[in-house]
Amino acid sequence: MGVQEEEFKQAMERLGQEVQAIKSCLEQIISDQQELLKLARMPRIEKEAVGGGDDESSSGLDVSILLKLPDHLRKTMLALAKLIEGRADEVSQLTGRARAIESGYLNQLVRLGYVKKVRRKHQIFFVLRDGE
Repeated sequence: MGVQEEEFKQAMERLGQEVQAIKSCLEQIISDQQELLKLARMPRIEKEAVGGGDDESSSGLDVSILLKLPDHLRKTMLALAKLIEGRADEVSQLTGRARAIESGYLNQLVRLGYVKKVRRKHQIFFVLRDGE
């Protein structure tokens, strides 16, 4: 009986750890959604400052664009919006993810047409694309 009880106890501990991991992921999703809601409620002037756009056709950081993106790209897009212009390592510092992962996500956003890639000497900067 003692061996079964020990195995049961270990299984319950692993289950508890998995529940904590799920809880952490859900808290991150809720945090991202709250940030999106703040952005949606932001007056137009502030949105333009964040998104870099100056007219209605500007595709800067628009809530409808953010809602179309998957969570991982949305987090990258919001971090880039805070920087206005930045390298992958700068974005990774804001998101807490590895530079290589952020570089991949930023390149996905470039392919989707939401971000521009700008080369300056040996460094590559990413900039939110304005209404072109």
